[in-house]
Amino acid sequence: MGATSSSLNELSSNEYLKRLSGSEAIDQMDPFWNQLLSFSFQIPVNSSDARLLEESTEVIARNFALNNCHTGNLRSLIHNFLIRASELKASAQCEDNIFIWQTYNALFIIRSLCKYFVEHLSEELLLHQFDCLPPKPDGSPADDTAEIGSQAEEFLTALVELVVDVPVLNFTYALHLEALNTLLVLSSIQMFRTQPASQFAVYRILMQGKCAIHAPVLMKVLMWNYLNHEKCPAELYRGHSDDGGLIYNATAALASSLWSVVTLGMGSRGKKSEVDLSDTLLANQSLLFILVLVSHCTCDKSVPNPYRQALFSFTDSQEPGHSVPTHVPSTFKLDMSKLYSVLCLTLHDDQTTLLLYLLIHQNPNVKAFILSRTNIDQLVMPLLQILYHTHERSSHHIYMGLIVLLVLSEDEVFNKSVHEITVKNIQWYKEKPLSEISLGGLLILVVIRTIQYNMTRMRDKYLHTNCLAALANMSSHFTNLSSFVAQKIINLFSQLCKRHSKLVDQIRQSAMNSQASDQTDEQTDSEQQDYLQDLSVLEEVLRMVLEIINSCLSSSLQHNPHLIYSLLYQKSLFASFRGHPTFQDIIQNIDTVLAFFSARLEALGPNPSPSDVLATIKEGSMAFKKDKLKKFPELKFKYVEEESPEEFFVPYVWSLVYHSSNLYFNPSRILLFSVNTNSLEVAHV
Repeated sequence: MGATSSSLNELSSNEYLKRLSGSEAIDQMDPFWNQLLSFSFQIPVNSSDARLLEESTEVIARNFALNNCHTGNLRSLIHNFLIRASELKASAQCEDNIFIWQTYNALFIIRSLCKYFVEHLSEELLLHQFDCLPPKPDGSPADDTAEIGSQAEEFLTALVELVVDVPVLNFTYALHLEALNTLLVLSSIQMFRTQPASQFAVYRILMQGKCAIHAPVLMKVLMWNYLNHEKCPAELYRGHSDDGGLIYNATAALASSLWSVVTLGMGSRGKKSEVDLSDTLLANQSLLFILVLVSHCTCDKSVPNPYRQALFSFTDSQEPGHSVPTHVPSTFKLDMSKLYSVLCLTLHDDQTTLLLYLLIHQNPNVKAFILSRTNIDQLVMPLLQILYHTHERSSHHIYMGLIVLLVLSEDEVFNKSVHEITVKNIQWYKEKPLSEISLGGLLILVVIRTIQYNMTRMRDKYLHTNCLAALANMSSHFTNLSSFVAQKIINLFSQLCKRHSKLVDQIRQSAMNSQASDQTDEQTDSEQQDYLQDLSVLEEVLRMVLEIINSCLSSSLQHNPHLIYSLLYQKSLFASFRGHPTFQDIIQNIDTVLAFFSARLEALGPNPSPSDVLATIKEGSMAFKKDKLKKFPELKFKYVEEESPEEFFVPYVWSLVYHSSNLYFNPSRILLFSVNTNSLEVAHV
């Protein structure tokens, strides 16, 4: 790769970098720029590499920030980038690798400098770095009449147009990747500030003006990058093919006399593994940038978000004219079959689950397409695995997976179809070997397990509510529940009963202690209030579980003999709630069912076999009159997003960028969320 490699700690003394960051203004047409941009190195593909590079060039970036105000060298560098960017489409078509290579290098340097500006400067000073003009030829200061932020807008627009206009090919892959990295870096100003995005000039530029014009096509390109999941070309890496890298072969002779090679510390580690080479870096960055674009500027009507409109109104390219009628015209078309397949395969990632949530909640065309799938198990199964492996997932990932299930459960066809689909050999379910079970039964098992996990560890009312809402929506369609599933439903009620009894005892004991001390101190009063609040929440949960059981009995009693069997087996659980005002109306229905079947079982004599009991229940189910049961309103819950969604989604999205973008962000400077805890602690946005 040309001249002998320099180590990272030598970069701060590199003659070209020193001149770039020095006090000398470099004319836009100076041959220096061609020399500076003709270096060759392995692109950083993970945050460790990026951190090594950033730490080794921090002094250069600091000096550049200090001197650029007088030299305007950033403007000159951007000018050189813009000249090349304007010709990129033609260059890509004719495979002008050297030209593309120099454009990439210019963008990489700009991104590295912007990264320092974003983390260390106010936005006003950041924009000033873009706006600084080089001095006049006589050395006098330039007449700065440019509008504040105009150079930043021109640069951002050029990045967007690069992503939109330049095709993704092997030799343009790294350029696309760098354009998205630069857009993410400039957008990351939100990570280091706590005010809403609509107050940042960077976001106003993206949401309005020239950038906004490209919103539909940009979202289409980003979505296509995600769907295509193209692997990072191996030839971009030095030493990964017999004849060297594609860019290296094209430029080695030119680079040999110029900037010393940057190895990013990779040389000592040997070749990257095949797993590393298969990383779909462009798909990942495209998805993250989609999430950034649609999660900001959602509340301020003065700064409308065209990217949200684009993402939430696209239609299926394979079925023109069959989209769901909406008030918003379609912005672009996409192959939804391919989208569905990619979503199903990648739901183990937080960012994919978040994208699915956004699409199924906000895009009626995507929601209708997903609900029409006969292979809905391919989507539901990975969602259930997210909930099942709760201890391995972030609370936000669990919420997103659960809310998607809740939205799906709002559809009656879905609730019916999950009980008609059989899944086999569920290896990840460890409580009991499941050689065969309905998808609906498995869904019930996993949601109940999530509730139980939450009861003992997380104690999150929001999670309880959404779990029970999904089960409630499905309850009238419960069909042919297995004995194991039926037992789990009743066991959940049993666990809640025990917690209720324990909590009532604690309240009584606290009251007795208060009377014994002949005074109510502040601590005792607070303790009692906490107990009463916990009791209120628990009774809401108990009521909902009873409503779910009652809904199943009222709608499909004859199709669920195992549930009746489990109710009879543990009928003593309901005795203590018969006189409770919160539960007695629901208990009355359950008692009616229990009394009917108990009378029939008495005819079997003492100690009947389980098979005889089940046969009697099945026979009795055909004779049971549903009009004996009191009618209750049908259980229907609909997911409604919070009034200020940015308070949840903005920190969440940036935590995903922080952890999975392969970029390095200094955790000590992040204000939006805490990176020092397992859970996501959010600052107010």
